[in-house]
Amino acid sequence: MHKNGLPALLRPEDSIVVLIDHQPYQFANLHSHEPTMIVNNVVGLAKAAKVFNVPTILTTVIEERGGNLIKGLQEVFPDQKPINRTFINTWQDPNVTDLVKESGRKQLILAALWTEICLAMPAIQALGEGYDVYIVTDASGGVSSEAHDMAVRRMVQAGAVPMTWMAVISEWQRDWARVESATELSAVVLEHGGASGVALAWEIQLLQSAG
Repeated sequence: MHKNGLPALLRPEDSIVVLIDHQPYQFANLHSHEPTMIVNNVVGLAKAAKVFNVPTILTTVIEERGGNLIKGLQEVFPDQKPINRTFINTWQDPNVTDLVKESGRKQLILAALWTEICLAMPAIQALGEGYDVYIVTDASGGVSSEAHDMAVRRMVQAGAVPMTWMAVISEWQRDWARVESATELSAVVLEHGGASGVALAWEIQLLQSAG
């Protein structure tokens, strides 16, 4: 993995996203973050992945007990049925890993509930298999702040790169002159970007007024 220089930044053509277990059962014991923030961030990440044509794998664990994928995330990919696992560790399920391998992409972007289990296990195993692993910490969460923080530290020690969802999408965009994705990405930021979305709306209004 490149730790610095331009090759260390994310590229849409080399990225693949795996979103793990954003289900009601997992949210019920989420205490590291305010749940609505995680919902907003993971849906925003998924929408941005769709803008850049980054393959995105949805997966759940024993959904017959833990519940279906949250509605907002499923609606981004309405035709994709999440891979329902029994493995706690997503990276032990060939239904998931075969899709990643077939893509040929090495920049693996992960977000999961919970951080200390469903994110840490696949991140650490995938690192051992030569993937460049990026963990989206604000689209993931744990059963406590300590559980989340300790898991992030553990994954960083193993070689994973912690990022936030806005950082991920900014590296994919890289240049606002790339108008083919800029317009669609702006719509995602307006809806999910919080204060950044407010600032962007203000900028757009000023440009429209000037025009």
